[in-house]
Amino acid sequence: MSKIRAIAYYLPQFHPIPENDKWWGKGFTEWTNVAKAKPLFKGHEQPKLPADLGFYDLRVPEVREQQAQLAKDAGIEGFCYWHYWFGNGKRLLERPFNEVLSSGKPDFPFCLGWANETWSGIWHGANDKILIEQEYPGVNDYEAHFDALLPAFKDKRYIRVDDKPLFLIYKPLNLPDIKLFVNLFNQLAINNGLKGIYFVASNVGLNWNPELFGFDAVTYAAQETIKYHYAPLRLKIRNKFKKFKIVTSIINYIDSKPLNVYKYEHAMKYFKINKSFDYAFFRTILPGWDNSARSGKNGVIFTDFTPEVFRKHVKDTLEKTINTQNKIVFIKSWNEWAEGNYLEPDLKNGHEILKVLKQELEIANNSLSEN
Repeated sequence: MSKIRAIAYYLPQFHPIPENDKWWGKGFTEWTNVAKAKPLFKGHEQPKLPADLGFYDLRVPEVREQQAQLAKDAGIEGFCYWHYWFGNGKRLLERPFNEVLSSGKPDFPFCLGWANETWSGIWHGANDKILIEQEYPGVNDYEAHFDALLPAFKDKRYIRVDDKPLFLIYKPLNLPDIKLFVNLFNQLAINNGLKGIYFVASNVGLNWNPELFGFDAVTYAAQETIKYHYAPLRLKIRNKFKKFKIVTSIINYIDSKPLNVYKYEHAMKYFKINKSFDYAFFRTILPGWDNSARSGKNGVIFTDFTPEVFRKHVKDTLEKTINTQNKIVFIKSWNEWAEGNYLEPDLKNGHEILKVLKQELEIANNSLSEN
């Protein structure tokens, strides 16, 4: 019986590019936000600082090799590199993956996830500032997009499902012509000697049937929607006492504090998703969340993250994955440091998070081999 396939999202933002130099200043990378983060309340763990790999630069091949070895040792099958194609051939942050592809190193499986969304100034606290817009020019651009991806799809390291390259789309509902895009990519894949593309949809909700749109599977993560499940204290106060001027100062004080703060263990109950599905559904493991490094007090913050509570979340997710057809689970993420969700060793937990993941994957896979 096949093993659980753990795939970790991989952010290529840790190297300078001319566009970020222009927008935020010379030498800007994701580390700029990570390093400047400050605690917003008592017990808030910021900044989050890397251990073994330090403040790395993804243009360095040795760094990419070390990352792959750490992931492999933890039982991760491969990385899902975020891929940026804004239309009309415009790409950003492509250098690390291009070098992985052209060099053949590291010899570690990968797939691609198209992060098809407009970039705003959220990385620097200016949410309303449009940096570069995601566009969908039509068939000619879709064909050019496929041609750019074809060398990766044909690489022996590329992660496949049903012998098809797995390609994730971050926001498929943003595509103005979803079926056209999917059908075109599948036909181009077949024309180039592949069996098609295995499409995975993200950010579509739990009731979206992928088969109706030509997709093969859905994956889901709910970290940002946690705030809609809870009713923060300040909102209760505002709604109850808004007609009384005397509480204005109290409300203003509350509004000056971080809005969305929840215990990690409590928030994880929204990741359990106990319902069954008539289609392929891939669950998500979330090793923490705190995007205040980017968004300040407007961020979503999960507190009290420890290896022990992480183990409960991993165990539950893997138990629900064991009996699925393709046994795929996504991990969000390998190195999203400014979002506070990463597996790479940090100064607080060292390798403990990776150890927990490895142990629980081994337990789950051993139970599979016994059946």
